[in-house]
Amino acid sequence: MITLYGSGPNFGLPDASPFVTKVETLLRMSKLPFEKALMSFSKAPKGKIPYIEDDGRLLGDSTLIRWHIEKKYEIDFDRGLTAEQRAVAWAFEKMAEDNLYWASVYFRWMVEANFRKGPVNFFRSVPAPVRPVVVSMIRRRLRKTLHGQGLGRHSRDEITAIGIRSIDAMAGYLGEKPFFMGNEPAGIDATMFAFAISAICPLFDSDLQRAASGHANLRHYIGRMAARFYPELSEIAGCTAVA
Repeated sequence: MITLYGSGPNFGLPDASPFVTKVETLLRMSKLPFEKALMSFSKAPKGKIPYIEDDGRLLGDSTLIRWHIEKKYEIDFDRGLTAEQRAVAWAFEKMAEDNLYWASVYFRWMVEANFRKGPVNFFRSVPAPVRPVVVSMIRRRLRKTLHGQGLGRHSRDEITAIGIRSIDAMAGYLGEKPFFMGNEPAGIDATMFAFAISAICPLFDSDLQRAASGHANLRHYIGRMAARFYPELSEIAGCTAVA
């Protein structure tokens, strides 16, 4: 039995982290038995989530976890795709993970109103007397990470424009296709689904969120993926889970 470790459902999402949702969706695609548990950073092999435990072995990083599943269980999430389609899928995955993700992080953590509606709740277990100090430290550390990554060096308007370019690219390539690469879901759909719902989550107000929710095909895509792989949920990120 595989155990997937994450932060748990939050904000109307399967997990607060799109990387955890990506892995959960891959596991649901694979039809392998698995269970979910709350993470411990001291246990995480990469010091972050997601990570899995499989036959006593701990593995971190969503891409490395996917490769492990494919190799060990002989599952090709991209079966039927051409070499060109696989290349396109990889490029879109990296756009979502290395660009759109950080724009979403900025709007969740650095915009005060959004932070108070969402991430501040992660600190409920911290004793009240020291909570403000811990919150300030973590946000300062994350601001430094955003600056090091590069996106944090830009203005809010510039970050918005960069994030929207990624959203528009996703919606443009998806077009009227049922799934990202065609009529059937592939590995890339686990990533696109996870990061689309993160961007479209109505809890976090921003021009980026409004741009994402403005693409009807993305909303329908989220509903289609949810209906296929999360049938127990009637709604994800404000999108109705109907085929």
